Amino acid sequence: RAALDRATVLLSMTKGGKRIDNVWGSGGGQQSVKHLVKEIDMLLKEYLLSGDVLEAERCLQELEVPHFHHELVYEAVVMVLESTGEKTFKMILDLLKSLWSSSVITMDQMKRGYERVYSEIPDINLDVPHSYSVLERFVEECFQAGIISKPLRDLCPSR
Repeated sequence: RAALDRATVLLSMTKGGKRIDNVWGSGGGQQSVKHLVKEIDMLLKEYLLSGDVLEAERCLQELEVPHFHHELVYEAVVMVLESTGEKTFKMILDLLKSLWSSSVITMDQMKRGYERVYSEIPDINLDVPHSYSVLERFVEECFQAGIISKPLRDLCPSR
């Protein structure tokens, strides 16, 4: 009963969730999806600034959510589609190649990330003209690098 009373007090406090994280800690699946998406977005932006693949890999593993790595794949490919230069294209390709070869991202998670992009490309194309052609080129490069399978490459939508 005392533990329940204490938990009630902690939860009712302003910023109660943060307080609980500090008291009992949180990791992996206990984090909200919204929080994880923000963390992955920050991780990718930091990687694009620093170019440090090993740091990005370490940060992804520290999130302790291997079942959510498809979000990194999705966000990374969308960043490529939204970028204007070759730098982001090449850096994201290098990151995915490294995460794939080190087995941090599994085949299933890679596939789920790409399938999400494929399903949302019509909406993405409304905001980013030429996204179909950039996606086709990026998918082909990923296939050539051994990051994705031929069946996954062949699923890539085209105009």
